[in-house]
Amino acid sequence: MRRTAPRGRWAPGRAKAVAPPIGHRVKALHAKIAARRRPKEFQPCPNAKVNILSCLTTTSGNEGQAHAIVDNVNKAKKALEAAGLSYTEADVLQVELPNTPGALGKFAGKLAEKDINITLGYATGVKGSKKAGLVLAVSDLDKAARIR
Repeated sequence: MRRTAPRGRWAPGRAKAVAPPIGHRVKALHAKIAARRRPKEFQPCPNAKVNILSCLTTTSGNEGQAHAIVDNVNKAKKALEAAGLSYTEADVLQVELPNTPGALGKFAGKLAEKDINITLGYATGVKGSKKAGLVLAVSDLDKAARIR
Protein backbone atom coordinates (compact mmCIF):
# COMPACT_ATOMS: atom_id res chain seq x y z
CA MET A 1 0.00 0.00 0.00
CA ARG A 2 1.33 3.43 -0.96
CA ARG A 3 1.27 6.19 1.66
CA THR A 4 0.06 9.57 0.53
CA ALA A 5 0.15 12.95 2.19
CA PRO A 6 -3.10 14.38 3.56
CA ARG A 7 -5.07 16.36 1.00
CA GLY A 8 -3.74 19.88 0.48
CA ARG A 9 -0.30 19.15 1.97
CA TRP A 10 2.94 18.98 0.06
CA ALA A 11 4.70 15.63 -0.26
CA PRO A 12 7.70 14.56 -2.35
CA GLY A 13 6.55 13.64 -5.84
CA ARG A 14 3.29 15.54 -5.40
CA ALA A 15 2.48 19.03 -6.66
CA LYS A 16 2.45 21.67 -3.96
CA ALA A 17 -1.04 22.74 -2.88
CA VAL A 18 -1.99 26.28 -3.84
CA ALA A 19 -2.35 28.55 -0.82
CA PRO A 20 -5.60 30.51 -0.50
CA PRO A 21 -5.47 34.29 -0.92
CA ILE A 22 -4.38 36.17 2.20
CA GLY A 23 -7.09 38.85 2.11
CA HIS A 24 -10.70 39.28 1.11
CA ARG A 25 -12.92 42.13 -0.04
CA VAL A 26 -15.20 43.84 2.51
CA LYS A 27 -17.41 46.97 2.52
CA ALA A 28 -16.23 49.96 4.50
CA LEU A 29 -18.22 53.06 5.42
CA HIS A 30 -16.55 56.45 5.53
CA ALA A 31 -18.49 59.12 7.44
CA LYS A 32 -17.74 62.77 8.12
CA ILE A 33 -18.63 63.75 11.66
CA ALA A 34 -18.68 67.15 13.34
CA ALA A 35 -15.86 66.92 15.88
CA ARG A 36 -16.63 68.88 19.02
CA ARG A 37 -14.10 66.82 20.97
CA ARG A 38 -16.32 66.06 23.91
CA PRO A 39 -16.65 62.79 25.82
CA LYS A 40 -18.99 60.33 24.10
CA GLU A 41 -18.74 62.27 20.80
CA PHE A 42 -17.96 59.12 18.83
CA GLN A 43 -21.42 57.69 19.44
CA PRO A 44 -23.45 59.10 16.55
CA CYS A 45 -25.74 56.04 16.52
CA PRO A 46 -25.58 54.38 19.96
CA ASN A 47 -28.86 52.46 19.53
CA ALA A 48 -28.16 51.08 16.04
CA LYS A 49 -27.04 47.65 17.31
CA VAL A 50 -24.21 47.60 14.77
CA ASN A 51 -20.91 46.05 15.79
CA ILE A 52 -17.84 48.00 14.65
CA LEU A 53 -15.28 45.36 13.72
CA SER A 54 -12.52 47.79 12.82
CA CYS A 55 -12.23 51.57 12.63
CA LEU A 56 -9.97 54.51 12.06
CA THR A 57 -10.97 57.99 13.24
CA THR A 58 -9.22 61.30 12.64
CA THR A 59 -9.92 64.95 13.34
CA SER A 60 -8.73 68.14 11.73
CA GLY A 61 -10.00 71.48 12.97
CA ASN A 62 -13.77 71.19 13.55
CA GLU A 63 -14.30 68.13 11.40
CA GLY A 64 -13.70 64.46 11.99
CA GLN A 65 -13.80 61.38 9.85
CA ALA A 66 -14.47 57.76 10.67
CA HIS A 67 -13.64 54.82 8.44
CA ALA A 68 -15.27 51.63 9.74
CA ILE A 69 -15.81 47.97 8.95
CA VAL A 70 -19.12 46.89 10.50
CA ASP A 71 -20.97 43.61 10.88
CA ASN A 72 -24.12 44.89 9.14
CA VAL A 73 -23.56 47.54 6.46
CA ASN A 74 -27.27 48.11 5.76
CA LYS A 75 -28.11 48.74 9.44
CA ALA A 76 -25.12 51.08 9.75
CA LYS A 77 -26.16 53.08 6.68
CA LYS A 78 -29.71 53.47 8.02
CA ALA A 79 -28.35 54.60 11.40
CA LEU A 80 -26.00 57.16 9.82
CA GLU A 81 -28.84 58.51 7.65
CA ALA A 82 -31.14 58.74 10.69
CA ALA A 83 -28.41 60.68 12.53
CA GLY A 84 -28.09 63.05 9.56
CA LEU A 85 -24.51 62.02 8.81
CA SER A 86 -23.22 61.79 5.27
CA TYR A 87 -21.11 58.78 4.32
CA THR A 88 -19.53 57.01 1.39
CA GLU A 89 -19.05 53.30 0.80
CA ALA A 90 -15.92 51.64 -0.49
CA ASP A 91 -14.61 48.13 -1.00
CA VAL A 92 -11.39 47.52 0.92
CA LEU A 93 -9.05 44.62 1.52
CA GLN A 94 -9.18 42.93 4.91
CA VAL A 95 -6.11 40.83 5.66
CA GLU A 96 -5.00 38.61 8.53
CA LEU A 97 -1.22 38.47 8.91
CA PRO A 98 1.11 36.77 11.38
CA ASN A 99 1.71 39.05 14.38
CA THR A 100 5.46 39.01 13.84
CA PRO A 101 8.10 41.62 12.93
CA GLY A 102 8.31 42.06 9.15
CA ALA A 103 4.94 40.49 8.24
CA LEU A 104 3.42 43.81 7.14
CA GLY A 105 6.55 44.72 5.17
CA LYS A 106 6.50 41.36 3.40
CA PHE A 107 2.85 41.79 2.42
CA ALA A 108 3.42 45.40 1.31
CA GLY A 109 6.31 44.12 -0.81
CA LYS A 110 3.97 41.65 -2.54
CA LEU A 111 1.60 44.53 -3.32
CA ALA A 112 4.50 46.61 -4.69
CA GLU A 113 5.61 43.72 -6.93
CA LYS A 114 2.16 43.84 -8.55
CA ASP A 115 2.24 47.67 -8.85
CA ILE A 116 -0.56 48.06 -6.28
CA ASN A 117 -0.56 51.30 -4.26
CA ILE A 118 -1.89 51.55 -0.71
CA THR A 119 -4.07 54.66 -0.30
CA LEU A 120 -5.27 54.02 3.27
CA GLY A 121 -4.32 51.47 5.87
CA TYR A 122 -4.76 50.60 9.50
CA ALA A 123 -3.91 47.54 11.52
CA THR A 124 -4.20 46.11 14.98
CA GLY A 125 -2.72 43.22 16.84
CA VAL A 126 -2.87 42.21 20.47
CA LYS A 127 0.42 41.53 22.23
CA GLY A 128 0.92 37.79 22.43
CA SER A 129 -1.65 36.96 19.74
CA LYS A 130 -0.57 35.00 16.67
CA LYS A 131 -2.49 37.10 14.12
CA ALA A 132 -2.90 40.80 13.35
CA GLY A 133 -5.75 42.38 11.38
CA LEU A 134 -5.08 44.79 8.52
CA VAL A 135 -7.47 46.92 6.44
CA LEU A 136 -6.20 48.48 3.22
CA ALA A 137 -7.68 50.66 0.51
CA VAL A 138 -5.62 49.84 -2.58
CA SER A 139 -5.36 50.94 -6.19
CA ASP A 140 -6.32 47.51 -7.59
CA LEU A 141 -8.51 45.58 -5.18
CA ASP A 142 -9.15 42.61 -7.49
CA LYS A 143 -5.42 42.01 -7.99
CA ALA A 144 -4.67 42.56 -4.29
CA ALA A 145 -7.35 40.07 -3.21
CA ARG A 146 -5.59 37.32 -5.22
CA ILE A 147 -2.21 37.71 -3.51
CA ARG A 148 -1.12 34.57 -1.69
